[in-house]
Amino acid sequence: MDLQTTIYLVVGASFALYIGIAFWARAGSTSEFYVAGGGVGPRLNGMATAADWMSAASFISMAGLISNMGYGGGLFLMGWTGGYVLLALLLAPYLRKFGKFTVPQFIGDRFYSKSASTVAVLCLLTASLTYVIGQMTGVGVAFSRFLGVSSETGIYVGMGIVFMYAVLGGMKGITYTQVAQYCVLIFAYTVPAIFISMHLTGNPIPQLGLGSNLVGQDISLLQKLDTIVVELGFGQYTTTTAGSTLNMFVYTMSLMIGTAGLPHVIMRFFTVPTVAAARSSAGWALVFIAILYTTAPAVAGMAKYNLISTVNTAVATNGDMYAVESSLEVAKQPDWMNRWAKTGLLKFEDKNGDGRIQYYNDKTKNPDVIAKAEAAGWKGNELSVNADIIVLANPEIALLPNWVIALVAAGGLAAALSTAAGLLLAISSAISHDLVKGVFNPNISEKGELMAGKIAMAVSIVVAGYLGLNPPGFAAGTVALAFGIAASSLFPAIMMGIFSKKMNKEGAIAGMLSGLFITLFYVFAHKGLFFIKGTEYLDLIGGPNPFFGITPEAFGAIGALVNFGVAFLVDKFTKEPPEHIQHLVEAVRTPRGAKAVDGSHAH
Repeated sequence: MDLQTTIYLVVGASFALYIGIAFWARAGSTSEFYVAGGGVGPRLNGMATAADWMSAASFISMAGLISNMGYGGGLFLMGWTGGYVLLALLLAPYLRKFGKFTVPQFIGDRFYSKSASTVAVLCLLTASLTYVIGQMTGVGVAFSRFLGVSSETGIYVGMGIVFMYAVLGGMKGITYTQVAQYCVLIFAYTVPAIFISMHLTGNPIPQLGLGSNLVGQDISLLQKLDTIVVELGFGQYTTTTAGSTLNMFVYTMSLMIGTAGLPHVIMRFFTVPTVAAARSSAGWALVFIAILYTTAPAVAGMAKYNLISTVNTAVATNGDMYAVESSLEVAKQPDWMNRWAKTGLLKFEDKNGDGRIQYYNDKTKNPDVIAKAEAAGWKGNELSVNADIIVLANPEIALLPNWVIALVAAGGLAAALSTAAGLLLAISSAISHDLVKGVFNPNISEKGELMAGKIAMAVSIVVAGYLGLNPPGFAAGTVALAFGIAASSLFPAIMMGIFSKKMNKEGAIAGMLSGLFITLFYVFAHKGLFFIKGTEYLDLIGGPNPFFGITPEAFGAIGALVNFGVAFLVDKFTKEPPEHIQHLVEAVRTPRGAKAVDGSHAH
């Protein structure tokens, strides 16, 4: 069976499974639509949480970013994993005990203000819509390559699939669909990694294979990779960082607290029956997430090695790393390169007309590399590879069986669709539950609220699809900005709501608005989205990364500090919260049945 037919069968079967589950688990009440009736077991909820959290960014982009950046790409692993631990330990159990199943509802009740709830909805919509753009773009990338359609058509198909199981099933349908999607995506991620690790190092465990010696060679994969990339003019794979050490630290913190503030993940902890089950499901989710996250560095390193080996046959033969010019002739280009070139995500051009692809770093300052390249007639780098294709193309680069390639296609789509569904439900519930019922029409019936939720979900899918088709400049190619927005606006408000009984509504509202504004301003001004008549770009902040070299994607942590600072400052000059709110905060933090310690001995 040829590759395209195999892909159609595998992807089609996975879609049929998702839609079948949605029909089986249709939501019949608002409780089932928002929190799956609160009856999901910890293991299943942990699996669904893992699928909800591991988006297209985790499945498709993360290993590609690590592959491109090397050691510096580890900030995504540290930030996202650390953020999940932060969420599981510091936020989820308390929010679950509070009993409000949306973040704006928690903020509105804790800060005794509909205005606070409305501001939280604004922050949630900004973060979630920015994030969902990346998911829809990921759907388009996967469809455009594997189903042989344009990325636009791919986004339309993805919108249709999500509509069928998200609008029909609500959280109940999404939960059980995400369990299936987790099984598909984790199988799709690990199976190719096992194949490739076995082929390159003889070790079937990718996590160990990354540090093992290459088959038939007395050198480890990482040592060989370091040698290759340095001699091609790139930084050392195992030590290169992303910008300054300060930027790497702040970037990691932004991803970490942004993860803890993302509403679609927080909502998952309300689908279990008890607080203990919420803690248990958090632990299970971490186990399920770890399977992919510990595999990602191996996938990244092996993909980088395979890519260079494909372009540069000398890597696999005589070891002369400078001999990129002796690579495969254009007429003999591997099929995978020609297939991916059609998507526009991989480009190669024979600039000097010698019939070969030369792959050096255009920006290298190393005179030895420049001299070698120029001696071979080099006229600039002839290959560019988008980070988003590394995982999806890896099985094709390694010449794995067709069914493995098809499985990866299904996994990439599962990752993007599962997170898109969770985000859309968070957006839908914020609109229907927190705005329609909470602010505009408190007396709406359950049936009316359920209908409002489904309409909001449908509208959200259309908006998400439009933004995926026409991504704004500041959001194209990254979801890091969504984490920055959540970090600067929602996370501090949730933390202060749980751990500061004296924080009042004025402080929380001022903090959220200031954190959101300063982060968006830094991002927009940096990306050149302010225009004035007759001028293409109005430089409002003094050039790129003016604040101690911190990039826009990393600025969320700075926005969070502004949020905390403004909130506590305003709190000092305004009235403290009512007594019953302070008692409520203490009750949420105190374990049930706990007694005050008075120093006396029990008898």
